[in-house]
Amino acid sequence: TMSNWLVNHWFSAAVLAAWLGINIFLFTYYFLFFDRDEQYFYTRAILGSALAWARASAKCLNFNSMLILLPVCRNLLSFLRGTCSCCRRTLRRQLDHNLTFHKLVAYALALLTAVHTIAHLFNLERYNQSQQATDGNLPAVLSKMHLQDTKWLNPIHSNQTTVEYVAFTTIPGLTGVIITLALILMVTSSTEFIRRNYFELFWYTHHLFLPCLCPQVVMHPARVLELQMQKKGFCMEVGQYIFVNCPAISLLEWHPFTLTSAPEEDFFSIHIRAAGDWTERLIDTFQLETPRIEVDGPFGTASEDVFQYEVAMLVGAGIGVTPFASILKSIWYKFQHSDQALKIKKIYFYWLCRDTGAFAWFNDLLASLEQKMAESGKADFLTYRLFLTGWNNSIANNVALHFDTATDTVTGLRHKTIFGQPMWNMEFAALAAAHPRSVVGVFLCGPEALAKSLQKSCHQHSSLDPRKVKFYFNKENF
Repeated sequence: TMSNWLVNHWFSAAVLAAWLGINIFLFTYYFLFFDRDEQYFYTRAILGSALAWARASAKCLNFNSMLILLPVCRNLLSFLRGTCSCCRRTLRRQLDHNLTFHKLVAYALALLTAVHTIAHLFNLERYNQSQQATDGNLPAVLSKMHLQDTKWLNPIHSNQTTVEYVAFTTIPGLTGVIITLALILMVTSSTEFIRRNYFELFWYTHHLFLPCLCPQVVMHPARVLELQMQKKGFCMEVGQYIFVNCPAISLLEWHPFTLTSAPEEDFFSIHIRAAGDWTERLIDTFQLETPRIEVDGPFGTASEDVFQYEVAMLVGAGIGVTPFASILKSIWYKFQHSDQALKIKKIYFYWLCRDTGAFAWFNDLLASLEQKMAESGKADFLTYRLFLTGWNNSIANNVALHFDTATDTVTGLRHKTIFGQPMWNMEFAALAAAHPRSVVGVFLCGPEALAKSLQKSCHQHSSLDPRKVKFYFNKENF
């Protein structure tokens, strides 16, 4: 397992090592410079080692502040995905770790800010003590000296000055307080609990873009809203996503949604499930009127790489099926036009839902694909399995009564719905046996717990022999 991890994540490990190495070098170099260089001898006499701690952490803060936005520059990531289309899939997949690196840099910023702030508080206290000292020691003498004109070695010149007064009245102090408070707010609002339950608070504290569109509107069962839109010059790839704003609800809130249309279609669409205050209000608004919509994007995701694999395993949980709707539609269009460049030969599609209503809006697409692929002699191309993870006695009894029917009683499709969670070890073992020499791309749009389970299975069932089966895990990140 460790060998597989190293093979799949060598580039991530190299980036992490480089980032850590640069931080360690910057901190060590500047700490020694300010702690030993002769030009800071008298300043060190007043401040001691706190000078080196403050300046070294500041250099690392500057470096990480330069990096923090790069992993979330979506246009940059989309551009890199396009330019890396000819690169190895291992290299392209590293772009999917952008949010992980963003969080890592943010944690470093928080730690360095704490070190920098504490060191400066010590500095201000030492400056104040040196100014008020009357025993004639070296720090006291140096505090009474000025270098030239209005430049003093000690910026505190009054015995009535306090650390709090300097922090809130000087420009460096006041801006430092404001930036630190902003950082504290951003870090606390980024916790899992806040993001899941109060997404608006997370969004407002993280952002301070965009064409206006008037969509067509389709309502699906289980409170799922489909918006079909057209925009001149709009160009997309499978699995990409856009940010959507509805000024009638909120001028500042932008929410990400995966595109469910195919690039070959003359419109682009998204499906929105009621899952929070904003989506509830959006669906209610569209049931009464057609408000103005603003769109930013599209932006790239891991799903763009699906056509780079011979075999693909697509796993969607609930509304997480949306990127795979785009992929399956696009494949159908490619079949229609006899696309000879299509590398992918087999798709295994898994959809996990808690309730039967969630299946309804996607059934039509699956039924259509099932029929059209059978008519074109591609019936074996798509294998799909639907899992109902939540049910009651009435559903179970109804299924038992109609067990022998040709179509499933829950979905109306040919493949019967399976009750419960997939046995992933069995599923991966079956795929490995069916495709012993293939490279299998595993794509997930779903919760983190499911991601860990699939990633573990990918490692366990991948062979170290390069001539045998390999599973590569890809997860959607917004």
